[in-house]
Amino acid sequence: MRTVDAAGLPIGDEHPPRIMGVLNVSKESPYDPSVFDDPVEAAAYVDEALIEQGADIVDVGLESANKRFEVLSAEGELERLDTAVETLESVSGDAVFSIETRYHEVAEAALDRGFDMVNDICGFADPEMPRVCSERDVAVSKMASPPDLERPGAIEDVDDIYDALSLNGFTDKTLVDPAFGGWSEEKTLADDRETFRRLREFRGLGHPILVSINRKNFLRAVAGRDTEEALPVSLAATSMAVERGAHVIRTHDVAETRDAALIGHEFARSRLRERETGDVAVEELDVTTPREAERHLARLGVADDGRLSSDATVRVFELGGLSDGDVGALSTAAADAGATVVAGNAVGATDDAANATPRSDGGRIDADGGRAALLFGTPRALARLDPSGGQFSAGVANALDTIVAQVE
Repeated sequence: MRTVDAAGLPIGDEHPPRIMGVLNVSKESPYDPSVFDDPVEAAAYVDEALIEQGADIVDVGLESANKRFEVLSAEGELERLDTAVETLESVSGDAVFSIETRYHEVAEAALDRGFDMVNDICGFADPEMPRVCSERDVAVSKMASPPDLERPGAIEDVDDIYDALSLNGFTDKTLVDPAFGGWSEEKTLADDRETFRRLREFRGLGHPILVSINRKNFLRAVAGRDTEEALPVSLAATSMAVERGAHVIRTHDVAETRDAALIGHEFARSRLRERETGDVAVEELDVTTPREAERHLARLGVADDGRLSSDATVRVFELGGLSDGDVGALSTAAADAGATVVAGNAVGATDDAANATPRSDGGRIDADGGRAALLFGTPRALARLDPSGGQFSAGVANALDTIVAQVE
């Protein structure tokens, strides 16, 4: 995972999560507290509500990207740029300033007038955008979108999101944004939830991840909250997003989001970060599913038919109520398939050691009279366990049917 330098602010695995606060100079924007057309008032808001509350980056929007509004032209955005620049010049606090746009002309003008980075909501649908950002050596956030300047974020299927993020390549300082939210009529809350569940997959692109999930519908619907009541669900999701690999959180609620992000960072899985050992770099990848492994293989240009990625992770299942014969048959079949069975100290169905009878071999008999075992294996190894084999009892065969269906 590369580290991106955004005007001196490092973004990546070895650094704390960064908070991107939001300022809009677009009268169409629906979130009133962040909307200003007066540069002095806007600057006061940036200083007091964003930077002083912990924002590392301030993202300035010139138009609302809401699909209900007509798309503003590049000329229309440029007419609003003066307000954004005057705001930047009036801010007293220190932050990285990002311009949100879809047009390379606007990005170019904003960078020339003091902005530090670009938030491209159309994900390089303008093919000149990566050139502009590369020539000026600035960080750019790239939101997953179709190759259409009028349809930002209009990607539904998670696999298509991954492909959309690759549109027109990457710069050395690209961040990727999987585009949470109702960017199209076809995109459902279930689509957003599936994207969030699979957030680690986007690490396979090798670029830091930005997420914009603040008070989004797919979170509000889980708890049955409206926008005004949705801060707690946003904070819970923020901690989870950082634990799953997000590096930048875009939000209107800066102070609270910062705290939630730091909790996610503190309790994220410990792993070896990138280190130089002589001429060789080593990094432990955050891979928990075959699909995540497949993404990293694709980044290396390795075609995978499912066999490599299916050997990249281990699944663990507990089976209870087993007879001694079940344990023996399962152990033999697992060894032949490349999996492992351990029948021992786990109590099993009752989870009550006081009611379990010790065995001479160190295992336990659960209170229902059966034994408990743990079955470890890669998805490919577990899929080799043939439930129809005559050595299994009906109960074990049914359990293996369930396991094989789960890992395939």
